[in-house]
Amino acid sequence: METIWQLTQETLRRQCNVTGPIHPETQFRRDLGLDSLALLTLAVAAEDHFQICLNEDPEQPPLSVGDFVNLVKQRIDAKS
Repeated sequence: METIWQLTQETLRRQCNVTGPIHPETQFRRDLGLDSLALLTLAVAAEDHFQICLNEDPEQPPLSVGDFVNLVKQRIDAKS
């Protein structure tokens, strides 16, 4: 789980230009102001790194950083 958290933070900071604090309850749109492209960037980084397919519901994407980390963990666990 720590590796997922680290990758998420690094991607948000380096590729999505997030400068403020990032916590599990931090909301992508409301707190970080991220758009669909930034969320796609984050998803692709996780998929490439962990060799998974997130395949989240486009109608209900993860709203918070914690939701995203949990989704990635679920996909990794399902792959194992």
